[in-house]
Amino acid sequence: MYKLKKINILAIALSCLLPTVVNAANQPAASQPNIVVIMADDVGIGDISALHRRYTNKPVVVETPAIDSLAAQGMSFTDAHSPTALCAPTRYSVMSGNNTYRAYAKWGVWSTFAKTAVTMEDATIGRIGKEAGYTTGFVGKWHLGGTFLGKDGKVYKGAKGGPKSKNIDLTKWVAGNPKELGFDYDFTAPTGVQGPTYSVHENGQWYKFDKASKIIYVDEHSALDKSFVADKGPGMGDSHWDATKLNMMLADKAAGFIKRSAKADKPFMLNYWSPATHIPHTPPKQIDGEKILGSTPTQHLDMTRVLDLEVARIINALKEAGEYENTLIIFTSDNGGLPEKSEIKAGHNSSATYNGRKNSPLEGGHRVPFIAVWPGKIKPGTSSDSLVNGTDIVATIASVTQVKLNENQAKDSWNLLPALLGESFTGRDFMMQQAGSQNQLMLREGDWKLIIQSNNKVTKREIAALYNLKDDPSEKRNLVKAPEHKTRVQTMFKKYWDIRESGQRTAPVNNKF
Repeated sequence: MYKLKKINILAIALSCLLPTVVNAANQPAASQPNIVVIMADDVGIGDISALHRRYTNKPVVVETPAIDSLAAQGMSFTDAHSPTALCAPTRYSVMSGNNTYRAYAKWGVWSTFAKTAVTMEDATIGRIGKEAGYTTGFVGKWHLGGTFLGKDGKVYKGAKGGPKSKNIDLTKWVAGNPKELGFDYDFTAPTGVQGPTYSVHENGQWYKFDKASKIIYVDEHSALDKSFVADKGPGMGDSHWDATKLNMMLADKAAGFIKRSAKADKPFMLNYWSPATHIPHTPPKQIDGEKILGSTPTQHLDMTRVLDLEVARIINALKEAGEYENTLIIFTSDNGGLPEKSEIKAGHNSSATYNGRKNSPLEGGHRVPFIAVWPGKIKPGTSSDSLVNGTDIVATIASVTQVKLNENQAKDSWNLLPALLGESFTGRDFMMQQAGSQNQLMLREGDWKLIIQSNNKVTKREIAALYNLKDDPSEKRNLVKAPEHKTRVQTMFKKYWDIRESGQRTAPVNNKF
C-alpha cells in the first residue's frame, strides 16, 4: 500500500455510509457561503484570455472578460487537470470525487439511457449541499446516464440513438437524474448539445422548447436546422430543438435559481455544467443585442464568447441578488480544448503551449482552467502551483460546508480549502488519470508522467511513454526507453497498478473545521 503524504488538515474516517454535518444546525445561515460550481465543456487553458496572456505574448484573439474577472478576483491553479480527457468519465469523477476506474463503467457512461455510475453510497456535490442545509440546484449538461421508460412502460434499455431509440418515452426522467444525486431543482440537457438525445428536462419532466413542441425523431430532415444534429447522430428529442438557444436558456435558468434561492433564509449551491464549447458549434446571431455569430475567426471561438456570457449571467445574478460577496465560485472544464489549425495560425491555441487536445493523454488533453473566487476569503489575483484535479471539488465543498465524508466516499478528492485561504497546504504528490477513446492511463508523480496503453477491458498493460514535465512541458522527448530511467519506469508502472488493484484511497479522508 502506498502511503499518502502527511498534510496539515484533519483526517477523519467514519464508519457510516452517508455524509454527516458537523454543527451545521448550530450555525447561522449567513456563516455559510453560497457555492457555485461552473464546469465548461472542451475548454482548454488557452481559451481563457487571462490565461492566454500568461502563456504567450501573442495578441488575444477572443476575450473572455467574465471569466477573466474571476481570475482577477480569486486564485488560479497553474497545474490543474481534469480527471480524464473526455467529458462523460470526467463528470462521474467531478460529481463523486472518485477516479473513473472505481465505477462499473470504467471509461464513462455515454448513453442517456444507461445506468448512472454514481451509487447511492457516493457523496456527491448535491448530496453534500443537502446534508449541510443548502438549497441545491443543477443546471446544464448531465452525461451521467439515467433511467427512462419505454413506451411499453418498462425501463428502457435500448439504443442511445438512431431509429432503434424511437420506443423511448422522453417525457419523464424517472431515475439516475439530478434529484437522485441530491439536487432540489434541476434544468438539464441529458447530453448537452451533442446528442443523440435532443431534449431538456426540468425537475425530471420534459421541458418544451416551444408551445408547439412534440417529441419526435430528430434527424437532418426533421430538425429545425440540420446543423443541430450532432456527429453522435439522430435520436429522439424536441421538435423545436434549437442549439443556438440552448446555452443562454440554461444560463437564464441558473440566474433564476439564484434569484429565487437568495430570497430564502438558507444558503444555496448551484452546479452549472455548460455545454460550451462542445461540437456542434452553433452560435446565435446575437445575445442581448451583441453580435456573436461571425464575431471571431471561427464558430468555435464564437461559442467561447457564449460561454463567457453564460458566466457573466451567473455573476450578474449573484450581484443583483446581493449574494456575490458571500459566494464561493469554482470555474473549471471537463477536459482540454479543441485547438484548430486556423485558430493557431491566427494566434489562438486552446492548449496554450502544451501538446495534445481533448481525448489525448498529453497535457493539452487534460490541463484545464481551475479558478476559485470567494470575496474576503481568497486573496485576489493569486495563483497556486499545487497539483489539483476536478475530483477535488467534492472534498473542498465538504470542508467548506463542514460535512464529514467517510472512508468509502470521495476516495480521490483532496480538500483544497487551505490552499484557497492561503494557509499551509501540502497536497497530492501523485495523480492517476485516464485519457479517452484510445484507452491510455496516466500516472503523474512530481515532474514525471508515465503513460500506459490499455484497452477497453483493461487487460492490456503496455508502457507507452515517460515525460519530465519540468524539462519538457510540451512532451516532445519520450524517455521511456532511456536506460537511466528504466528503474523509474518500472517503479511508476508497478505503483499505478498496485494502487488501482488494491482499491485504496489516493486522498485522505479529511475536512478542515
